[in-house]
Amino acid sequence: MSVQPTGVQLMSIVTAAAPRTRRNTELLLLIFAIAIVLLCYTNVGLAIDGTVPADLVTLGVGFAALTLVFHLVLRWRAPYADPVLLPIVTLLNGLGVVMIHRIDLAKGLSIGEGAALRQLMWSALSIVCAALLVIFLRDHRRLQRYKYTFALAGLILLLLPLLPVIGRNVNGARIWIGLGGFTFQPGELAKICLVIFFAAYLVQTRDALSLVGRRVLGFPLPRARDLGPIIVAWLASLVVLVFESDLGTSLMLFGVFVAMLYVATERVSWIAIGMVLFGAGCYVAYLLFAHFRVRVDLWLDPFTPGMSDQLAKGLMGMAAGGLFGTGLGQGHPEITYFANSDFIMASFGEELGLVGVAALLTCYVIIVERALRAGVASRDSFGKLLATGFAAIVGFQCFTVLGGVMRVIPLTGLTTPFLSAGGSSLLANWLIIALLLRISDGARRPDIAARPIALGDEPTQAVPAR
Repeated sequence: MSVQPTGVQLMSIVTAAAPRTRRNTELLLLIFAIAIVLLCYTNVGLAIDGTVPADLVTLGVGFAALTLVFHLVLRWRAPYADPVLLPIVTLLNGLGVVMIHRIDLAKGLSIGEGAALRQLMWSALSIVCAALLVIFLRDHRRLQRYKYTFALAGLILLLLPLLPVIGRNVNGARIWIGLGGFTFQPGELAKICLVIFFAAYLVQTRDALSLVGRRVLGFPLPRARDLGPIIVAWLASLVVLVFESDLGTSLMLFGVFVAMLYVATERVSWIAIGMVLFGAGCYVAYLLFAHFRVRVDLWLDPFTPGMSDQLAKGLMGMAAGGLFGTGLGQGHPEITYFANSDFIMASFGEELGLVGVAALLTCYVIIVERALRAGVASRDSFGKLLATGFAAIVGFQCFTVLGGVMRVIPLTGLTTPFLSAGGSSLLANWLIIALLLRISDGARRPDIAARPIALGDEPTQAVPAR
């Protein structure tokens, strides 16, 4: 007669088959990413000045030290975290600094005078904050307990630019706050707070939201009383659009919520309802706001005389780059307005060509794929939805930015994650990566079942995700 193993014995067998941490793989990829960044920085110096940059060693050592310290933090606090995310974002962040520095040189500015130094300082601050988040947040499920706190914080951050003293109107959008010479875009942090709230809220209400009310033309629709959440999200996005003239953030927040709602309920009807509300909101915005009509007109015909030629210059710059680009430091991306922020992908398209842009897009696809992988492997519903929400943020933001630059959709004013100049966006995106690293660590860690489970989570088996 065979003897069945007891629960304790089975747990020991499962725990013994622990997955590898993959930290050595991460270290090799990280060194490779840093080498690419330093090679590109050297190439810019040779192309413009004909010499190797004098500060190459100093900047290289500083940038490498920051990212390698983050790597050591992961070895210490999150040994089972995804090994690909940190090298990918290090590469993107470094290439962004290189292109910003290249545009500064084209304008006759040294690294101490232009935007590159500020971007380096924000990069250092963002990496440090991300590392601290990994150190002090040992379990992502703790965030679920403070869902209403995060909801309140998100709303306050969204509304801060409307205050009369600290609010700033820049280029027609009131999305900045300023204190003295310091400016910040609080909406970047608001999106993190709201995604945490969305994930925690949907964990508790997904069963009710999954119920089918009536069918219209054979299409199942949710019950009328369950439409409240999506209506509230739609109205909130319209408030941001109306009072702050921030089309990009408005569309991104609404799109992320609809994506998370679909993942939580697996109901295609929510996507259909979201698309209808999205179309209605765009039509209302087109009728009410002149700046939105201007963006639509530029999208339809970017070469209209008397209109802004920003989009036209960006398109012509990418066309000049062709398949392989003019080479770093050998084009003229500075001709396009906001070449180091809103149109930094057009700058890369001119100097790296279609091949370079495709490589950058592949990096973003990998980030989204690894985020979704972490969500699928997560053993709690909150972690699944949280990782999905962050994947949706990166995906939606890249689509809206690149779609605007390449004339697929009207311009939205969002920044390209990790590449564009801007400390607010850089800080928020590094914090998102830190949370994804924490979620992926929890998904693969063998002893996760021994930890206390947050309110609303369901216990799951202790088989480690491969």
